[in-house]
Amino acid sequence: MTGTVIFDPLIPLFVVYVLAALAVLAVALAIWRRLPGWWLRGLAGLALLAAMANPSLQQEDRAPLSDIVMVVVDESASQRIADRPDQNEAALANVTQQLNRQPNTEMRIVTLGDAPGDQGTALMSALSQALAEEPQGRVAGIILITDGRVHDMENAPALPAPLHVLLTGEPDDWDRRLVVSNAPAFAILGETFNLTLRIEDQGAAPPTESVDLSISIDGDTPMILPVPVGRDIELPVQLSHAGMNVLQFTVPDAEGELTNRNNSAVVQINGVRDRLRVLLVSGEPHPGERTWRNLLKSDAAVDLVHFTILRPPDKQDGVPVNELSLIAFPTRELFLEKIDEFDLIIFDRYRRRGILPNAYLDNIRNYVEQGGAVLVSSGPEYGGAESIYRSPLAAILPGAPTARVFEEGFVPQITDLGARHPVTAGLDALSPPAAEGDGPGWGRWFRLVDVNVPPAASVVMSGMDDRPLLALDRVGEGRVALMASDHSWLWDRGYEGGGPQLELLRRLAHWMMREPELEEEALSVTPTGQQMRIIRRTLEDEAADVTITHPDGTETIVPLTEISPGRFEAVWDAPEIGLYRLDDGTETAVIALGPAAPREFEQTIATGDVLAPLVDSTRGGVMPISAGAVDIRAVRDGRLAAGRGWIGITPREAFQTADIKISPLVPAWLFLLLAALFSIGAWLREGRR
Repeated sequence: MTGTVIFDPLIPLFVVYVLAALAVLAVALAIWRRLPGWWLRGLAGLALLAAMANPSLQQEDRAPLSDIVMVVVDESASQRIADRPDQNEAALANVTQQLNRQPNTEMRIVTLGDAPGDQGTALMSALSQALAEEPQGRVAGIILITDGRVHDMENAPALPAPLHVLLTGEPDDWDRRLVVSNAPAFAILGETFNLTLRIEDQGAAPPTESVDLSISIDGDTPMILPVPVGRDIELPVQLSHAGMNVLQFTVPDAEGELTNRNNSAVVQINGVRDRLRVLLVSGEPHPGERTWRNLLKSDAAVDLVHFTILRPPDKQDGVPVNELSLIAFPTRELFLEKIDEFDLIIFDRYRRRGILPNAYLDNIRNYVEQGGAVLVSSGPEYGGAESIYRSPLAAILPGAPTARVFEEGFVPQITDLGARHPVTAGLDALSPPAAEGDGPGWGRWFRLVDVNVPPAASVVMSGMDDRPLLALDRVGEGRVALMASDHSWLWDRGYEGGGPQLELLRRLAHWMMREPELEEEALSVTPTGQQMRIIRRTLEDEAADVTITHPDGTETIVPLTEISPGRFEAVWDAPEIGLYRLDDGTETAVIALGPAAPREFEQTIATGDVLAPLVDSTRGGVMPISAGAVDIRAVRDGRLAAGRGWIGITPREAFQTADIKISPLVPAWLFLLLAALFSIGAWLREGRR
């Protein structure tokens, strides 16, 4: 119980001030008139004013409040390497033991992990929020258990008490880091660009001249190169395929380094083709010839070379050569010298008429086996004696003609395999269902060349009596396709409702040119924040579970669910950002959620330099945990709060008022009596004159 003297006026305070002013004037008048009792008059006025001011004794019933010490424990990713988790635990136990010895003191523990979105360690934001939840007048000290790598110093709050840092790490810590800079978002296939790499050693690293750098593209077998340490390296790179290319750079783990989480870097570069060069060779003119030309010319990224063979060499009609308007067909230049410059060769109703010798056709076969693509759109000539099949191309074409050509109406159908193949999957959804029976409501075609398809080829569309209509195959490094009809143009003209002719031919051409989204066997991943959508395309009826390898080496097995024929998916929430590897036993994929080496691992050597200015401003201290336990002492506010082996807190002596009692210090009648006595005394004194 404590007491203080206060004034509790009986009348409004401003009235008291007015009366006080009048009393001063009255005393001044008495002095001016030389009245001998002026001082008694002044005492009488003072007694009256005191009675109206009502001096009182205020007594408070106070309950003392404990002091609060904030302890912030950094459990971000950089605090989970080496023996730092044990250091965190030991330091927290030490602080708890010391604070338990301090009278009237309690502890508030705040833990924080990685900030979302690769923002690193947001320690100051966590401290600000914790301080906002506590009365500032009770905070006696703040202790941070951290490696000192704080990434939000701009959010540092005003501190009401000394700040101390208990620093994890060891004096001989060192780490190696791989950094990739100036990586483009996309690059043109076949063109060389440079990536800048740098391998940095931090801390007390042993002297090293060079290390082995592993370079892997899309998870393939890595290439090993020796590279120097501490210098920028210009690395020339060429992308191998269109679409997303994942380049992974890794340096081996070194004995004694803190972590290997920053030994890898992943660069995701979208490969684009500068121009897709297509050679279209048309035989005799027919209504579908313009379909191919319009399709390829409508794509601005396609560079089309188109020849229509209207006049074979054996034609003798007496027309002088100088009067012919047709240009010579540069067969040697195209099929021997520049064939490798084309991404796709299309033979549209081409028949052997002496234009291309067997040596040229054999060169086309070599072109396919080495990675080229050939598409044959056949008509009745494919089943005859002049068929392109009766040439060296027979070794690669996915259909042998039986010499039968059916000239009757049929509705093209997607086979069971075609429902799973990306070239034809979902095509039936682009047209209304058939008015009668099953299948899509497509218009009919009226010609089908009968072919025998080898077991290795994939028949994705069929005609009458389930005979092959569209067959696809891979030969060596290349791809071939055979369309056993020349009537796809009927869909383009809208005959009997038409059909998805443009989409079919577009997909077919892009599959031939290895567009990643049309690969029939592929494992891909689409990231959204820390969530990934795993997509597996396959021609099989089932898809194996996917094994996901985390950045720290742990594994998670994720089952896939069939979403549509040939397409299996799963959505998985990753526990942290970093580099993930996916493998289902057949296909592999690599994906980086955020950077492969997050911000937490850019600098891993513990340091007090970042927090030092804030610590110094509160006269606190930075204490390495490796130096041993610390003592906690009570120090007065404003004094030095840290020394060798000890840190200080400032007791706040805060309290809570439970009750207040106010009682008059002197009864009002006593002031009135005094005023009367002083007034009578002044009258008697002045009456003697």
